[in-house]
Order: sequence, then C-alpha cells, then structure tokens
Amino acid sequence: MDAKTPRPLARLRRKTTIENLWLYVIAALLSEGETYAYRVRKVVEEKFGFKPSTVTLYTVIYRLEKEGLLERDPTGVYRVTERGVEAFKEGVDYLQETVSKLRRVAWGGSHGP
Repeated sequence: MDAKTPRPLARLRRKTTIENLWLYVIAALLSEGETYAYRVRKVVEEKFGFKPSTVTLYTVIYRLEKEGLLERDPTGVYRVTERGVEAFKEGVDYLQETVSKLRRVAWGGSHGP
C-alpha cells in the first residue's frame, strides 16, 4: 500500500480483487476458452494487473470446481461450466448495479463532481 493511499481505498481494492478472485478466474477462463491453472494466474496478472498467490489461486479453482462452476478434464485443463457463466454474469451485474447506485446517490447519476 502506498503511503498516500487511504486505508479504506486499499481495503476496497483487496476486497474487489483477491477476496473476489473467483470473478477474475472465470473471466480469465472465458477469455482463454479453456486452459491450465498456471495460465489462469498469468492471464489475471496480464489483464487485471495483480498477481494472486499460487496457493490462493489453486484454492479458489478447487472450490469453483467443487461447486460446479468449473470443470477439469483428465489432462488438467479447466473450463467454465454453464452454471459458472451464470454465476459470473450475476456477479458482474451485481457490481454494476452497486456502482450505479453509489453514483446515483452521491452525484445524481453523473460520474462525479
């Protein structure tokens, strides 16, 4: 954290990246089609600008697979299931709705002062 970055902003960044890594994992897999877990980590770093730890990433992938949002073939290649696509869409819609509400309440819908 940069000394000039307010703590609430630093927490927000963490909560919308590492603590919601599942969104980035699914986005990476959707952009790649299907791939290995190590490639997912590289895509997250390249496209979203942060590097999740290997253990955290693999834990998230394991849980997504267990919940039926991802599937893995016998060679270890992951792909997003239909259920995963729907969960991702709902997650993104939720975030967009939340940002819209914040803007609407704070600035009457404009992008800021």
